[in-house]
This record gives sequence, C-alpha cells and structure tokens, in this order.
Amino acid sequence: MNIYVARFDIEWKNKDLETLFTPFGEVKSAAIEMDAFTDKSRGFGYVEMPDDEQARTAIAALDQTTVSSYQITVQEAEPKEQKRGSYKVGGGSINPYRFKKN
Repeated sequence: MNIYVARFDIEWKNKDLETLFTPFGEVKSAAIEMDAFTDKSRGFGYVEMPDDEQARTAIAALDQTTVSSYQITVQEAEPKEQKRGSYKVGGGSINPYRFKKN
C-alpha cells in the first residue's frame, strides 16, 4: 500500500520517514518529494509498505500525531493520475520539473 505523509519537518530525509514507519512492519520504500529548483523538501512524501494490514495499522497510529513538534498527516495515497500536457514531444507530455536551473 502506498501511504501519503505530510506536514513534517522540512529537514527530514528519506531515512527519517522510513524510520518512522519501520516499527509497524516492512517498509519497501520511503521518498520525500523535493523541489527540483530549490532542492528542498516540498513538505510531503510517500511510504510504500507491502503488507496492507501493517500499512493500515501505521496510518491509524500515526495520523494527526505530533512528531518533532509537527502534527503530521498520514493517509492512504490516492492513485496517481496520468496527466497529459499541452505540448507534445515524442508522444509524451512535458514535465516542467525536468528542466532544472543552471
């Protein structure tokens, strides 16, 4: 199950997010979304847990709890939608975050 986590300390790294969920079971991956231009946390991330029951337990235990003086939001992630851009390049859409600053 893919889990959405938000409103945590922007200084957190992927390992911090993984450590938060490890007591509830196996964590397949933990990724904090980073801004491509500033290279800073966007304030949310995703944790993937292979066992749905363990994931639901983690969501129930962690949602709206205070961690490092931040009240975090933890919920099941919505399926990612494929959005199409207005400019076509080679059959795909343009992703503005692919163009990084110099």
